[in-house]
Amino acid sequence: MTMSLATENQLSPSLAAPRHNWTRAEVRALYALPFPELMWRAALTQRENFDPCEVQISTLLSIKTGGCPEDCAYCPQAARYDTGVAAEKLMALDTVLAEARAAKAGGASRFCMGAAWRMPKDRDLEQVCAMVEGVKALGLETCVTLGMLTADQAARLKSSGLDYYNHNLDTSPEYYGAIVTTRTYRDRLDTLAAVRDAGIHVCCGGIVGMGETIEDRIGMIATLASLPQHPESVPINMLVQVEGTPLAGTAKLDPFDFVRTIAVARICMPASVVRLSAGREDMSEETQALCFLAGANSIFYGPKLLTTPNPERDRDKALLDKLGMRPMM
Repeated sequence: MTMSLATENQLSPSLAAPRHNWTRAEVRALYALPFPELMWRAALTQRENFDPCEVQISTLLSIKTGGCPEDCAYCPQAARYDTGVAAEKLMALDTVLAEARAAKAGGASRFCMGAAWRMPKDRDLEQVCAMVEGVKALGLETCVTLGMLTADQAARLKSSGLDYYNHNLDTSPEYYGAIVTTRTYRDRLDTLAAVRDAGIHVCCGGIVGMGETIEDRIGMIATLASLPQHPESVPINMLVQVEGTPLAGTAKLDPFDFVRTIAVARICMPASVVRLSAGREDMSEETQALCFLAGANSIFYGPKLLTTPNPERDRDKALLDKLGMRPMM
């Protein structure tokens, strides 16, 4: 493949300020690069912005599991799907803080809390804010994912000391309707805007392996990279198939396509932390190592991501030791 000098210059990593006008054609050209060339560019971008041997460690806890009224086709917590996940009440503050202490002792620097809601009620939000305040007091960064937010709710979370809010776009605007029908893409963008306006860092990425096309992966990254401000944290999830959800039985994604997605996200959002997120339980050590080389520099520690499996902490520690990598401080 021969590229013009102008295209070559546009796609080359540099120390210039991150761009927010990525076109799909440019993202598509990156995705189509020969694998060694793409990996080199992603690795160079990584080195210009981060220590390539450091990985940010987070722990994710489901503080309110199951019973969600949404119909996200990938999610075992949707009340309408028979997945064996029972609806539970919001966790008690003391229980959450005990989990946070254990996470910090295990090496996590960020503690993330997820609740299976379409949108939190104000009374529930007050309890979550108390959790945020308690976790912050332990010296951990805080992140929550609670569904859609109003501007007032985002402001309340900010006043509690919240550092990050997670709200993924999931996929491209075109494919979104095949995955979720109970809220719109615009709803998600509006929540992101409310979070950003409140002064909270944004954690926003997506899921691959849901039956989407390459063009959908390109569209998702182009959308994220064209936001007025790039998400500070970009989780890239591999679909974890759960029996009872509509996406159970979906053809599995080629690992090289997953690594390409990580690499393109790194190049397009050079200063963002790119998290190798859900799906690692089914990834080989070699695939995960390629993802780190492609620019991933964050993982979740712990045996569970909300309700789905995740590698045990000792297994992750052994892999990081093998690769000569260390937790980001």
